[in-house]
Amino acid sequence: MPRFHCPVDMAPGAELDLPAGAARHVQVLRLQPGDAITLFHGGLEGAEPTLGRSGGEGVAPTLPAVRGAERATGGEFEARIVHMGRSSVRVEVGAHLPIEREAARAVHLLAGITANERMDWLVEKATELGAASITPLLAERSVLKLKGERGEKKRAHWQAIAIAACEQCGRNRVPPVWPAVDLGEWLAGAAPATPAERLVLSLRIGSTALQGRTAGAGPVVLLSGPEGGLSPAEEALAVDQGFAPVGLGPRVLRAETAALAALVLLA
Repeated sequence: MPRFHCPVDMAPGAELDLPAGAARHVQVLRLQPGDAITLFHGGLEGAEPTLGRSGGEGVAPTLPAVRGAERATGGEFEARIVHMGRSSVRVEVGAHLPIEREAARAVHLLAGITANERMDWLVEKATELGAASITPLLAERSVLKLKGERGEKKRAHWQAIAIAACEQCGRNRVPPVWPAVDLGEWLAGAAPATPAERLVLSLRIGSTALQGRTAGAGPVVLLSGPEGGLSPAEEALAVDQGFAPVGLGPRVLRAETAALAALVLLA
């Protein structure tokens, strides 16, 4: 059954007009009145970035703020199309189904920004694999350097990719894609008391193998680099701030492959 992200208040028996994006999708699929669909809120309500300890704009949200983004309506709703306009679609909301398909462990991905298509692919697949949130990292070796209006447009683009991935894979919680930050900014905005394990993907000798590692139950922040990896200075800063270096074996994986492989092992 086709699934659509509908970030508005819903209740069984109510009629509502679908948001513009969902309405366009319904029309592209050539659905008709009487057809059944599934709607989900997505949980993004209130998921706005907060300021870190430094008080500067663009600082990443703390993990308590990320968890707060998950408080909105969960599960999914049955629905039926009742009217098709030229640019609008009206539906009748049916039963609420308290279904969640989230990973057992919340993994917050702090990923070095890769080249355009590769970053799009990373956001899509990380969403499918259950990432709880995605923060694009402006690493020293990142190809794209996003700030200001351009950065916000790219963030909105990645958020739309995450929404589409949730529609496809069955997730009812859309992971927020936060504004791009550099590592120093993220560390300045991260609450030191946040009870989250910190891991950084590393090629350094002596890194703990992620495969077979005893899994915890609490949330984890996973830091991965762009093409070429984190710089030595960035990795040293991360380790100094409590990130444990972990590895994925003897092969050197592409940036997007490494992050996704780690997600599989952690979720």
